[in-house]
Amino acid sequence: MELAVESLETPALTKAQLAEMLFEQIGLNKRESKDMIDAFFDLITDSLVDGQDVKISGFGNFQIRTKAARPGRNPRTGEPVNIAARRVVTFHASPKLKEQVQAAVIGGGA
Repeated sequence: MELAVESLETPALTKAQLAEMLFEQIGLNKRESKDMIDAFFDLITDSLVDGQDVKISGFGNFQIRTKAARPGRNPRTGEPVNIAARRVVTFHASPKLKEQVQAAVIGGGA
C-alpha cells in the first residue's frame, strides 16, 4: 500500500501529518494513528540513545558517531575554545531512496 503525500502544504512533513495520513488512508482512528507515529519515533530515538544504529530497509541508516574533543575558535571574537567530545546522529540514505529522489529531480516531479 502506498501513502499519498501530494496534499502537503508545508515543505516539512510533520508527525501530525503522518498521523493524519494513517487516519485517512489506513483507517486507524486518530488516537491510534498518533500513538503509532509516536511509538515509531520513540523506538528509533531509544535505539539511538542506547548507541544502536537504526536501519530502515529501502530508506536509510541512522548511525551514532562519536566525535572527539578538539580545539576550535569563536568565529566572532577569534578566541580559542575547546569543543567537547560528543555523540552525533548521521543519516545515510539508501541507494533506493537516492534513486527515487534523483528520478523526481530529473523527471520534474516533486
